Amino acid sequence: MLTAMFMLVMAVVMTMFFFVLARPPAQRAFAKRLTAVRGRHNVSGEPVVNEQVRKLLASRAATVRKEKTLLTRVLPDPADISRKVEAAGKKWSVQNYFIGSGIAAAVPFIGFTLVGLPMWMALIFGVAAGLALPPMLLNFLGKRRIAQFVMRFPDAIELLVRGLRAGLPVAETMGAIASEIEGPVGSEFQAVSDRMRIGRTLEAALQETADRLGTAEFQFFVITLAIQRETGGNLAETLSNLSEVLRKRMQMKLKISAMSSESKASAYIIGALPFIVFGLISFISPTYMASFFTDQRLIIAGMGGMVWMSIGAYIMRQMINFEI
Repeated sequence: MLTAMFMLVMAVVMTMFFFVLARPPAQRAFAKRLTAVRGRHNVSGEPVVNEQVRKLLASRAATVRKEKTLLTRVLPDPADISRKVEAAGKKWSVQNYFIGSGIAAAVPFIGFTLVGLPMWMALIFGVAAGLALPPMLLNFLGKRRIAQFVMRFPDAIELLVRGLRAGLPVAETMGAIASEIEGPVGSEFQAVSDRMRIGRTLEAALQETADRLGTAEFQFFVITLAIQRETGGNLAETLSNLSEVLRKRMQMKLKISAMSSESKASAYIIGALPFIVFGLISFISPTYMASFFTDQRLIIAGMGGMVWMSIGAYIMRQMINFEI
């Protein structure tokens, strides 16, 4: 009974650590980004531009998700799930997501029960897998699609610049982007063009896409168009400069990724070694390692080691996480 309560407390502590510390609130990160944008525009001293930025901040504040509590971070949110599925470019429903979560929880529970693990411990692993694995999969698919979008997005802006210089309107040029560029960029601009055909304004259609993608590059594009429509000027030249900035931003990201790759590889190797050694010794001498699942002292020591490894992994992750 004491061991079960200790394991439950440790699972709660690890869950709180992951959802509270490892993921900063979206509202705080968004406020930081918009503060930087407002600071850059305030330098020019143009009151019209400053007023447009304030209007944009006010309109975006209504669409930002409210800061989540600990319970809502642990439990799946259907609206958040739907947004992540759309960002990943999939056609899954929320019902399919929950079915997958149930399968992800049932497989480890049944597997660990069959190998002789106590049922309460197998239940903890099953619940943790059901809550963690589906969001991790969605985040992985979403990040991969957004990376593909960011890589081709400067090409789309350059195509938009060429269309504007040729005398085409913005809406028609976005339709050309959807047909000329494949992948996430083409599909997203096609969605923007479809919304405009049914009566949505350009700003509203672009803002919906920006809210779904959640990437700074597309938000810069939306802000540039919004400010240009208020202040006027050469839109083609402005977008050309934006394309150059985005390319330099992407190059900086790649450079940082290359410089931190050695640290990431070291972290992966160091983090995987204890589990690899545990598996090899269990394969060679199963009875020797079986004590870790029966002796309360070894169980407590093992869980404490996993907690400290999680803290160390989080610290190493923050050391190589750079904001550009």
